[in-house]
Amino acid sequence: MLYFARWKIALIIGVAVIGLLAVIPNFFPKSTVDSWPSWLPHRQIVLGLDLQGGAYLLYQVDREDYVQKRLQSLVGEIRQELREEPRIGYTGLGVANNGAQVRIRDTAQVEAAQERLADLVNPLQSTLFGQGAVDEFQMTTGEGGLIRFTFTEDGLSQRIRSIVQQSIEVIRRRIDELGTTEPNIQRQGEDRILVEAPGLDDPERLKALVGQTAQLTFHLVDTTVDPRQAIETRPPPGNTVLYSMDDPPQPYVVEESALLGGEDLVDAQATFNQQTNEPIVTFRLSTGGARKFGNVTTNNVGRPFAIVLDEEVISAPVIREPIIGGSGQISGNFTVQTANDLAILLRAGALPARLTIVEERTVGPGLGQDSIEAGEIAAVVAVIGVAVAMLAVYGLFGVFANIALAVNVILILGLLSLLQATLTLPGIAGIVLTMGMAVDANVLIYERIREEARQGRSAITAIDAGFSRALGTILDANITTLIAAVILFQLGSGPVRGFAVTLAIGIVTTVFSAFMFTRLLVAQWVRMRRPSAVPL
Repeated sequence: MLYFARWKIALIIGVAVIGLLAVIPNFFPKSTVDSWPSWLPHRQIVLGLDLQGGAYLLYQVDREDYVQKRLQSLVGEIRQELREEPRIGYTGLGVANNGAQVRIRDTAQVEAAQERLADLVNPLQSTLFGQGAVDEFQMTTGEGGLIRFTFTEDGLSQRIRSIVQQSIEVIRRRIDELGTTEPNIQRQGEDRILVEAPGLDDPERLKALVGQTAQLTFHLVDTTVDPRQAIETRPPPGNTVLYSMDDPPQPYVVEESALLGGEDLVDAQATFNQQTNEPIVTFRLSTGGARKFGNVTTNNVGRPFAIVLDEEVISAPVIREPIIGGSGQISGNFTVQTANDLAILLRAGALPARLTIVEERTVGPGLGQDSIEAGEIAAVVAVIGVAVAMLAVYGLFGVFANIALAVNVILILGLLSLLQATLTLPGIAGIVLTMGMAVDANVLIYERIREEARQGRSAITAIDAGFSRALGTILDANITTLIAAVILFQLGSGPVRGFAVTLAIGIVTTVFSAFMFTRLLVAQWVRMRRPSAVPL
C-alpha cells in the first residue's frame, strides 16, 4: 500500500494542481479573468440566489382559464365534425356549466353524431410507456338530442401536468435568452412552477417575460364592418372585435380563425426600420407557414391583416403585394427593450396556458454579501479549529492531515468552478461539514495504525495495515452519505439541492485527499526517514 508507481504519483499531484488552477479565477474580478489568455481557466463559481441576490417567483397554472379555452377549442372541433358530409343538423352549440354541449336537431341522428364525435374524448397517455391511457373528456347524452362533453378528473390532471412541463421548457428558453446564469426552474406540486433567477437586476422585466402567454396569430381584418357598430351590436358570425395596444386602444373587427399561428414561426429578431430608424421585430416563417402566408396575401392584396399577440392587435398593415418570401416585420410603438423582449417571446414560443403569480420575492445582493462573509468566517474558524485539533492529537501525522484538508477544500472549490455548479448558502454549510468528514477519514486511518503498532508490528507494517484496513470503513461511510446526497438532490429543491451538490462533491474529494493524498505524503515520509516507530 505504501508503494506508488511514478504514474500514480504524477496523477495524484496532477489532480491537485488542476484543482488549484481551477480555483485561481475566483480570486480575481470577472473583468480581469476575461482578459486572460484563452488557455487559462476562466470559470468562476456561480453564486446562488441567496448569495448574489435576484428574483424568486412562484407561478400557478390558471386552471379555470385553461378549462374555458380548451372547451372553446372543443366547440370548434365539434362544429367541424358535424359539418362534414353528410352534415348533421345541430343547435345550441357552446360552452355551458363547465362543459361543451350541442343539441342534435333530428334525434334519429344522435347515434350517428355520437359515433362521429367519439374521437373527441381524446385519450391521453398517462405513463411513460404509453400504458394506462385516460380520456380527457367524458361524452354523455341527454333528452332532446343533447350531447355533452365534460372533463374527466384524471384527464384534466394529466393535461395540467403536461402544461406545467411545457411551461417549464418555454420559461427556461425565455430566461436563457436574458443571459441569466443557472436559473432554477422546477415544478412545485401539481400545478405550480418555481422560478429563481440569481443575479438578475430587473425582476419586473423577468415577470413580464415569464408571465406573458405570447400567443402570436395573424388574422384578416374585416373592413366591411364598422368596429364601433360591431361593439354596440355584435360582430358578424365568424368575426370578433380585438383592441390594439395603442393608448387609447383602437378596435378592429377581425376574422376569428387565424391565418397563421406562432407554431409557423421559426425565428424572430429585434432590429431597426431603415427608413424611420424605429425599433421593429422581423420574423421568418417555416416552409409550410411561408406557403400559407404567400397564398393568403396573394388572394387578399389591398386588405389589412392584424398581427395579434395575446388577443391584442400589435399592428394591422395593409397587404400591398403578395408576401411570398416567408419573412416579414412587426412594427409598433416599440422601444429597443420591448422589441428585444417581443423577439425573445416569439423565439421561445407561447405558454400553453396562462400563469398567475402566487408568490414573488426579490433578494438583495446586500443580504448575499452578508451571507458570504458569514460563510467565510465559519469556514475559516472550522479550518483553524480542525487543524489545531489534528496537530494536538496526531503531531506530524496531523500536519499530513491538514495538508490533505487544504487540498480537499481546493478540489471542492475547483470542481464547483469547473462544473459551474451553483454555490448557495446551504452549500457553504455543506463545505464546512465536509471539512469535518475529511479529517474523520484520517482519524480512522491513524487510530487503526495506532492499534496495529500497539500489537507490536513494525512502523512500516503498522502504517501499511492501517491504510489498507481502514479503506473499507471509509468507503462504506462515504458511499452511504453519497447515496443520501443523491436522494437529496433528486427530491430536494433550491437551497437543499445546493447543499446536496457540495456534499456530494466533498465526499468524492474527501476520499481522494484523505486516503490517496495523505497516503502519498506518508509514503514519501517513510521512504525518506525509514522510521523505527510510528510517531502517533
